[in-house]
Amino acid sequence: MNKGTLAVLRTAALAVAASVAMLVAGLVLGGAVAEKVIPGLGDAGVVTRWGLPISRMLMDLGGAVTVGALLAAVVLLPIEGGKNALRLSDDAIGYLRAASWCAAAWAAAAAATLVYTVADVLGQPVSDIITGSELSSYVGQLPQGTALMLVVLLAVVVALLARTTTTPGAAFGLMVMAGIALLPAPLTGHSASAANHSVAVTGVALHVAAVAPWVGGLAMLVVHASLGKGRLDIMASRFSRMALWCYIIVGASGLVNVISRLPDPAELVNTDYGRLALGKIVAFGILGWFGWMHRERTLPAVAERKPLAFARLATVEVAVMAATMGLAVALARTAPPPPTTEESPIKGLIGFDLPAKITPARLASLWTFDLFFAALVVALAGLYIAGVVRLRRRGDSWSAGRTAAWFFGLLTIVAVTETGVARYAPILFSVHMVQHMVLSMLSPIFLVMGAPVTLALRALKPAKIRGDRGPREWLTATLHSRTLAVIAHPAVATIIFVASTFVLYFTPLFESAMRNHLGHIAMMLHFLLSGSLFFWVLIGVDPAPKKLPYPARILLLFVTMPFHAFFGIALMNMSQPIAEGWYRAVLPPWGTSILKDQHTGGAIAWAFGEIPTFIVLIVLACQWFLDDQRLAKREDRKADAAEARQEEDELSAYNARLAKLAERDEKSRPS
Repeated sequence: MNKGTLAVLRTAALAVAASVAMLVAGLVLGGAVAEKVIPGLGDAGVVTRWGLPISRMLMDLGGAVTVGALLAAVVLLPIEGGKNALRLSDDAIGYLRAASWCAAAWAAAAAATLVYTVADVLGQPVSDIITGSELSSYVGQLPQGTALMLVVLLAVVVALLARTTTTPGAAFGLMVMAGIALLPAPLTGHSASAANHSVAVTGVALHVAAVAPWVGGLAMLVVHASLGKGRLDIMASRFSRMALWCYIIVGASGLVNVISRLPDPAELVNTDYGRLALGKIVAFGILGWFGWMHRERTLPAVAERKPLAFARLATVEVAVMAATMGLAVALARTAPPPPTTEESPIKGLIGFDLPAKITPARLASLWTFDLFFAALVVALAGLYIAGVVRLRRRGDSWSAGRTAAWFFGLLTIVAVTETGVARYAPILFSVHMVQHMVLSMLSPIFLVMGAPVTLALRALKPAKIRGDRGPREWLTATLHSRTLAVIAHPAVATIIFVASTFVLYFTPLFESAMRNHLGHIAMMLHFLLSGSLFFWVLIGVDPAPKKLPYPARILLLFVTMPFHAFFGIALMNMSQPIAEGWYRAVLPPWGTSILKDQHTGGAIAWAFGEIPTFIVLIVLACQWFLDDQRLAKREDRKADAAEARQEEDELSAYNARLAKLAERDEKSRPS
């Protein structure tokens, strides 16, 4: 065993020891491992009380290291080969194989967490769970059990495929799969039952999605530096840029999570949960100091070929990160303080109290903070502005009309997700239908007219290393991929746009989505994405795998839009309410009957289709006219060039004839 391998093992041992120590301290101080005797409920025993948080911590560490290894292989290390012969470097292949082992350990820890979770929920010793039939019976019934089983399955798939994967695209797909596998477990914990669960769930998702690449990426940098491998300067530079954004997201989402559980700042010091959260905030500040030290000292040292300077500081930082993750697990096992006021059944379902009778003024004034869509709009607006600013600084122009269209599209998203519309949508089907129509048939029109992909292709710089893939190269590869060619085919895009609406509302899927905040976010996001895909095919300015001629686009529009009218008419003629169980549970005392409100929603769906049809027809007419103008100018230029060449040829022929006559006269002249 060489010196580098020993350094890696020492770092791993230090990280595990720090995380275990902080976990034990947090569990003891928070009282999570104290025996609780509740009459009528069984006790899972001391093995489960300690085994569950330890296995959960190992699962979190395994997930972060797996994501970090895949990140090192696909993003941090340069990709080799030419344009048509892209391949992963030998070091990247090594990290892929390491990700396979890490994913296997991740799956094993998730399986152990699953067993301990079932034992904890049922209040039975873990030995009874293993030998009995409870595990198979309750896995599908418990949300935590289903989530952990999903983690096990995804981690096993990553472990198997990472052993044979060699291409950048496949490795990128594994990294995305590993990122998805991080989310189910934390989203079924305290966040799902918090007082403001809509904000808490989104905050936890952002938190986990930023922590894993930050922690795992740094761990892989320490491994790379300890083993003395090359290109550490490139990896460290790329990680530093990514880590800054991860730090910002972790800080913002962590603050949101604390506020959603501890609305009173005094609870930070007078409750066990608050004190552990305060300790996590302190650790976050320490990690920020480490990041500043890396930028100021170790990155210049790495550039001067001094990898040990980076490894020493980063090793301590990894230990602090691992300790913070142990503290986070202890925090997750500690019950937050109960709400000071009694929570109504309606608030438990929708996350807020029942609003007053609906009026236009309340639709505009009852603002509702939806963290997911607020973060989405801010991110999309910031990225677009950054692209325009980069073009302007470079001296290039960008259409003000496209910019206005993009931000108007974002404004429509805000109008139905952050205002009173979002407050009334969970309890009134008619208002929900307004959300659906705007997100699927109005916002996408303006977003695709903003040409974000074209802006990104112009603003993003090519990779500095020849043959490598930066953001611009990954975007180009996606546009030319077979998967996108299938999805963006006009027939497929139309089927997704039309058929998904009927499948959603005329099956139990709609009620399931309304009862689960994650399902509700997925439903709303599907409206936006499916609409954007369809209108990209129709009026998109951005490059697409297949461009239809304008007559075919108009025909596709007139063929598609009647289906939404049929959908609205079907809703208006139904004699049984959709999602009746949900709407009876949230029915406001001032509201009309569920069926009548559903008929109103159907009328909205039927009438709303005229608006996007009219807008798209105007856009298509303008695009067709401008295309004809450009084509005419191009043909005129070709004709002028051909005429000029013809005149030039005739003049050349005339001059050649004169030259021959002059030569003949010269020869016939007597000497």
